[in-house]
Amino acid sequence: MKPPSARGPASAALLTALTHAPHDLAPIRFATGDQDPTAALRDEDLQLSLFVMYELAYRGWDGVDDAWEWEPSLIRLRTDAETRFETALRALAAPYRDEVPADPTATEIARTLVAMTEDDDGPSLSGYLRGRATLEQFREFAAHRSVYQLREADPHTFAVPRLAGAAKAALIEIQIDEYGNGRTPHMHQELFKNTMTALGLDTTYGAYVDVVPALTLATNNLMSLFALHRRRRGSLLGHLAAYEMTSTGPNRAYGNGLRRLGGDAAATRFYDEHVEADAVHEQVAAHDMCGVFCATEPERAADVLFGARCALALDAMWATGVLAAWERGESSLLGFA
Repeated sequence: MKPPSARGPASAALLTALTHAPHDLAPIRFATGDQDPTAALRDEDLQLSLFVMYELAYRGWDGVDDAWEWEPSLIRLRTDAETRFETALRALAAPYRDEVPADPTATEIARTLVAMTEDDDGPSLSGYLRGRATLEQFREFAAHRSVYQLREADPHTFAVPRLAGAAKAALIEIQIDEYGNGRTPHMHQELFKNTMTALGLDTTYGAYVDVVPALTLATNNLMSLFALHRRRRGSLLGHLAAYEMTSTGPNRAYGNGLRRLGGDAAATRFYDEHVEADAVHEQVAAHDMCGVFCATEPERAADVLFGARCALALDAMWATGVLAAWERGESSLLGFA
């Protein structure tokens, strides 16, 4: 992927350092102040820096030595950024009313996740896209989502070797569908490319990283925060469960919205496929994956619910920002009038 442009002093120093062979980084500090506790989620410099460091564990950056991934001074910098990020996430997710069941059986955890997702009252971006969005706004939405969809399922796959037994099998069942049962044209990453092509967008991996705002990067960084730490495997499963359990309705709306704007079957297949697949995945994710995992490792139940809360709350925060820009008659992307 082509390295992005810096968004502040920390990301500028990091990106400059990455153009050289791995070495001990000079001190890089993120801005601090008496801002609200969730400010880090909207901090362009911090979120881009995190994204840049996390991408070293995925497909990397053009011209950047892969050895940077585990350079000790970079890991120290990443840990500093992650601490700020997690503090903001805990401030954001705290208002949720779920409680860890005293006896976290598979049934109780599944019931708690269902209640949490049904209680989600985030803004209806899907409703807007279904009935009101212009074609340009739908293109913007796809550009935002492309940062994740072009590597869909990859972050959650990090959990596979960290699980065992039935929970592992359930995760693999979901992931197999995400990867098209081993057939490249059916991979969800590839189906999204077809949607982008129909919308006249660049299908290059990471093409829109430079124009999406901090909150879009934060929704992606959230998955990597959970994925790249074994101790956060429960939160990664909770995140995936929240995604799967809130997918069917919105994807039906996205597909119908794109059809309203003239999209053909090839353009909407990505969304239509999720309507069908995720109706099954939500049951597997809630009970067979998260429920069984918590019954086996009850001390991780709070982590699972935290991951789900974060997924719902941060996505709602992102959707609020996108809709607010559109209601003002502005672009939701950076650098656009």
